[in-house]
Amino acid sequence: QVQLVESGGGLVQAGGSLRLSCAASGSIFSINSMGWYRQAPGKQRTLVAVVSSGASTSNADSVKGRFTISRDNAKNTVYLQMNSLKPEDTAVYYCNALLKVSGATTVSSYWGQGTQVTVSS
Repeated sequence: QVQLVESGGGLVQAGGSLRLSCAASGSIFSINSMGWYRQAPGKQRTLVAVVSSGASTSNADSVKGRFTISRDNAKNTVYLQMNSLKPEDTAVYYCNALLKVSGATTVSSYWGQGTQVTVSS
């Protein structure tokens, strides 16, 4: 019913930039927050950044000043602009949305399939 499709990952040298996109589609009534998480090999998935429906944002300390999250409500799309990338940013990046499906009374969490970001030193 709901799909989150990510794009924009890839290989970049340290100091470079990438922009991730995630578009939500399907029987969506409303979207609360949208965010990005990442998971490095052997580590837990952690929050990178989140943006509310009112455009309030919150970033992990490790990416503050380097990553910017934004959202286009008309397109149900969230973006993550990543600048000054470091090798430690290497991970699979997952998009997440807290949304209400048409006809539902509760909010549910949906995940994208993940996109690989690799930063070489």
